[in-house]
Amino acid sequence: MQHKRRNGHGRFDPMRRKLASLAAEMMARDGITDYGFAKRKAARQLGVPATEALPDNAEIETALRAYQSLYQAGEHGRRIDELRRIALDLMLRLEAFSPYLVGHVLEGTAGRFAGIDLNLYADTAKNVEIFLLSHGIPYEPAGRRQRHGEMPETEIELEWNDVPVRLAIFRAVDERVRFRRGNAGQPRPRADVRALRALLADGTP
Repeated sequence: MQHKRRNGHGRFDPMRRKLASLAAEMMARDGITDYGFAKRKAARQLGVPATEALPDNAEIETALRAYQSLYQAGEHGRRIDELRRIALDLMLRLEAFSPYLVGHVLEGTAGRFAGIDLNLYADTAKNVEIFLLSHGIPYEPAGRRQRHGEMPETEIELEWNDVPVRLAIFRAVDERVRFRRGNAGQPRPRADVRALRALLADGTP
């Protein structure tokens, strides 16, 4: 089925909006964190061929914020605050590795079951692993994610205060590099300890 579009990107296509809304609902309700997976799942559920122009991540993020504001406002705000405080606690423990909070928790779009994403910077990933072992913090290797331009040395997973955490470990010299959304988007938001403290003090989801 062909869907008419009012511009070259199809942003006003009713089916495209419907796909974005359904993908956003799945992310908010089921804890999905991968935009690509959410949009493909929404397309299958609505019977839209994979060859159709699917909504981009920005469209889904807009729909996700709208859904959370409408249906999960109080619960969502409390959960984001809790996850950010847990992230800060771990970042203070890992402060030697210049930790930054990134992803859905920082951006305020984390779903009910979302985990925390931190970027660390070290001379070698082994330094981080030795630190975790010496402090009795269990971890395990993480499956690689599809990233846009980001090349962490390794990724590991652990739990902190019963919340799953993924650590992407980059070389120390890469701390100045600001990764971008997609191939030509804006720099991805990130927050160090100081910035996260300020965000918590402000109380903005």
